[in-house]
Amino acid sequence: MSSNIKKIAVLTSGGDSPGMNAAIRSVVRTCAYMKVDCVGIYRGYQGMIEGDFKPMDARSVNNIINKGGTILKSARCTEFRTPEGRKKAHDQLVAAGIDAFVVIGGDGSFTGAMIFNKEFNFPIMGIPGTIDNDIFGTSFTLGFDTALNTVVDCIDKIRDTASSHNRLFFVEVMGRDVGHIALNAGVGAGAEEILIPEENLGLDRLLESLKRSKESGKSSSIVIVAEGDKTGKNVFELKEYVEKHLPIYDVRVSVLGHMQRGGAPSCYDRVLASRMGVKAVESLLEGKTSLMVGVQDNKITLTPINKAIKGHTKIDKELIRVSEIMTT
Repeated sequence: MSSNIKKIAVLTSGGDSPGMNAAIRSVVRTCAYMKVDCVGIYRGYQGMIEGDFKPMDARSVNNIINKGGTILKSARCTEFRTPEGRKKAHDQLVAAGIDAFVVIGGDGSFTGAMIFNKEFNFPIMGIPGTIDNDIFGTSFTLGFDTALNTVVDCIDKIRDTASSHNRLFFVEVMGRDVGHIALNAGVGAGAEEILIPEENLGLDRLLESLKRSKESGKSSSIVIVAEGDKTGKNVFELKEYVEKHLPIYDVRVSVLGHMQRGGAPSCYDRVLASRMGVKAVESLLEGKTSLMVGVQDNKITLTPINKAIKGHTKIDKELIRVSEIMTT
């Protein structure tokens, strides 16, 4: 154990995701186990700049493993993007006797931490918390599994209505740049078509697919649309397009929105968060820094944080192939 780290801080930054509280709990309790002081930083980097710190011990994280969101709150912080803002943050950390921090967040949060580490040689460790599953170096980010379960549950309910009224539903899910939620939830919920940013299905093929569905005897259909789909039309424009070219369909739209980011985390996310928090603290105490904790082949791994930021996650081509077979 590196003797120069006596106090570790933990913060959540960027968008919230289910499992963040479980990760906070893990970091705090691992610090307690290792007899290292722990501090919670409220409101992300904004709170770091303002010195919004609170000592945390094993009992201060009771009964949070099952809660969505983040007890430490989150905030966007433009000031931290400036050298002056980061200097203020560093001064606050030094004044509070904090020797290292764990940041739970996504791409933007990691970028800020990496720059901070370079400027001040300050030990940092990242835990990937985002429902989009778009961080390189980990098979799963915290919140992705929970978001999938939420989406599938919603689609199952929508299908009841679609079947009852012989309707076509376009269901928009989160995923501006990546289609992991749309693809996995679409397969899991048995969607008739899945539109994702990585694959330009094209409007003509969508119409052909819907025609085939109707001709094969399907009386209702569910089409999952990632918000970043490349057809060039948003979900409401898609509805109008289909109604215009396939008037046989009674079309409805459901935008799931931020409900995908809320709710109690799944068992998988709780266990993953617990494993990641332990690894983050242990790695800092071993003198490691500028790394992101991830999971690959169900083993906890470490990836240089700059690679995690610059790398691109790939959509599962095999799952695309499966989805095409399943929509026959």
